[in-house]
Amino acid sequence: MTIKPLADRVLVKQAAAETKTAGGLIIPETAQEKTQQAEVVAVGPGTEKEKIAVKPGDKILYDKYAGTTIKMDGEDYLILKNCDIIAIVE
Repeated sequence: MTIKPLADRVLVKQAAAETKTAGGLIIPETAQEKTQQAEVVAVGPGTEKEKIAVKPGDKILYDKYAGTTIKMDGEDYLILKNCDIIAIVE
């Protein structure tokens, strides 16, 4: 299955949540915080008002409660609006 975002939408794959603390303690899956970092998989064409600033392969940070979660081929993805992306991680 292939998903192609429309307008100013961006399809991203969420980064894995931390499973250990800095001190080495294992965090149970139920207590892990949702990460706000992801890798761009596909981008829409943008609109006249909203140009897409990211490209596939970019690592990004996004707003905490942004986007729609989807499951494709057993993996979790997120569809975000371009304006919900707050930074590119280099």
